[in-house]
Amino acid sequence: MLWQKGRRSDNVVSASSGGARRFGGGPRLGIGGIVVVVLIGWALGKNPLEMLSLLTQNGAGPAPQAQTQQTPASTQTNEFVRAVLGSTEDIWRQIYTSAGGRYQEPRLVLFQGSVSSACGMASSAVGPFYCPGDQQVYLDTSFFNELETRFKASGDFARAYVIAHEVGHHVQHLMGVMRKSEELRRRGASMEGADGLSVRQELQADCFAGVWANLAQRQLQWLEHGDIESALAAATAIGDDRLQKQARGYVVPDSFTHGSSAQRVRWFRTGLERGDINACDTFATQQL
Repeated sequence: MLWQKGRRSDNVVSASSGGARRFGGGPRLGIGGIVVVVLIGWALGKNPLEMLSLLTQNGAGPAPQAQTQQTPASTQTNEFVRAVLGSTEDIWRQIYTSAGGRYQEPRLVLFQGSVSSACGMASSAVGPFYCPGDQQVYLDTSFFNELETRFKASGDFARAYVIAHEVGHHVQHLMGVMRKSEELRRRGASMEGADGLSVRQELQADCFAGVWANLAQRQLQWLEHGDIESALAAATAIGDDRLQKQARGYVVPDSFTHGSSAQRVRWFRTGLERGDINACDTFATQQL
């Protein structure tokens, strides 16, 4: 993947133990309001009701903290993240503008070990996540190494897919999808399970990532041989059935939160081939 072609985003910050610092400079965006839905709970396999208490405050979470030093390797990773996030900004701004709207860019927080967000404390074990409470994507870049070593999904485009998926959740937040999911949950709809709202929400984010990939390729022509396969390998590796099989030795569809490997590949490919967000209505289809 020729990611160097991408425009660098100014919305990437680093979190550790000193004040806040933004990679690349640029103006800060305002922090949006709290919404009553917590994706971290689903990622942890917990009942979302247990996480709702984290969103009862009217203010945003603490500001991310900054790293004081960077190694050449981490600098390159930061540049990669900025390039991919910059591309998502350009593509989603284009989509919103075409629809007569205005895209609100999320901020992406890089951290190591653990991080504090408006959705509470989270460790690296959670993996990358989006917090609607502060409209920020959180990423421990060590997950990129895990993606390659544990999940056998190497390549820059596999990493880009992960970022684009989390940005997809931000788009869902802006579109009101999360609010609607919460309303349905309150009325008794199931969050977990192979046909649950959580799975439908995750698969739509996969589809949105595919839409971004399609339009970004048209704009930048930055994909190389094998890149699409690496992203599909990542989608396959993090399917609920694959992860459960590895962890337990058997699969429990009733506890799915993100979708099976086949479903994740299908919806990412749908967005990739169609390049149209209208093809991503996972809530309307009966067959996921």
